[in-house]
Amino acid sequence: MNEVEKILNEYYNNYDEDSRLIKDKAHQIEFITTTKYIEKYLERGNKILEIGAGTGRYSIYYAKKGFDVNSIELINKNLEILKSKITNGMKIKAIQGNATDLSIYEENSFDITLVLGPLYHLYEDLDIDKAIKEAIRVTKKGGKIFIAYITDDAVIYSYGVRKGNLKRLKEICDKNWNVAKIKEEIFSTFKVKDFSNLISRYNVKEIETIATDGIAPNLAEYINKMDDEEFEIYVDYHLKNCDRKDLIGYSSHILEIVEKV
Repeated sequence: MNEVEKILNEYYNNYDEDSRLIKDKAHQIEFITTTKYIEKYLERGNKILEIGAGTGRYSIYYAKKGFDVNSIELINKNLEILKSKITNGMKIKAIQGNATDLSIYEENSFDITLVLGPLYHLYEDLDIDKAIKEAIRVTKKGGKIFIAYITDDAVIYSYGVRKGNLKRLKEICDKNWNVAKIKEEIFSTFKVKDFSNLISRYNVKEIETIATDGIAPNLAEYINKMDDEEFEIYVDYHLKNCDRKDLIGYSSHILEIVEKV
């Protein structure tokens, strides 16, 4: 186990990843939005790979719907929880592994590839490049790849402003407030324009860029007080605006959808 893996295992051993996407209304928005856009391109009979599957929130969801799912997860605790959810009849294989090395899978194996967590924890350009190239390699030509990342501005507003850490953040940002990728800080972030420039270097076609939770994390106090009818109205607003270029930069999580060409 290398230094990064030790840091991440220690972090997730003390964090309830399994409830993150369901624990309250504000957190549910990310899952609602992500599944909506996956299902926009998902077809019956598609074979799915989830890289960095966590505790299986997405993998198990689609396995229950009858899809053939392969899941690979780095963190021991998360993988154990994922495996505990697998029941008879599910077509799912869950193994331990790293997003930067998918050599266990052959080229052009999957119709849908989900990369919904690895880029949160990749700090070196070389590792980011490896993870993207591997996701592309194992996806079929014409297949869709869903890549999630965290934005710089989300960290500045959530960790910096809301939690009172602007002075600390200023120390690890450059003069233009680009957040440094530091493994001890756990999360790696991007600006939307920078990630778009990055993904344009690969043999893929950009399809959509989606703000999966928008500013919901910073409005959680208000969203979580909504009754079910109000929440349904808010979700409707969010889903009809989550692809707006003028809004997506402040989202905590971004979903980049690309097609292998």
